[in-house]
Amino acid sequence: QVQLVESGGGLVQAGGSLRLSCAASGRTFSSYVMGWFRQAPGKEREFVATISRGGGSRAYADSMKGRFTISRDNAKNTVDLQMNSLKPEDTAVYYCAAEQGFTLGSDQNDYDYWGQGTQVTVSS
Repeated sequence: QVQLVESGGGLVQAGGSLRLSCAASGRTFSSYVMGWFRQAPGKEREFVATISRGGGSRAYADSMKGRFTISRDNAKNTVDLQMNSLKPEDTAVYYCAAEQGFTLGSDQNDYDYWGQGTQVTVSS
């Protein structure tokens, strides 16, 4: 089992940047595929990005490609999401998630563990 805690959210102006971080407990962090999802008010949770166990493979939602970068440090048990060129429509609660399998899943049902979320608000 793994526990996930997100941090780094906040208020930023459009065009700005934020870096989210997710800290994982446990000794087996490198055995999980990690992902980021987000949920805006009144909308369903949507996929943002995912990264393989070793960090060598990544996948992004189309609307985030070129603006967001996911990375992980297995020695520190962390996965980060660097978000650049933020837009008001990026406003959401961002969640970190862990998957016990090998699939770089974009479906929230692929993931087994979730953090509590961190709020990102982008003002226009």
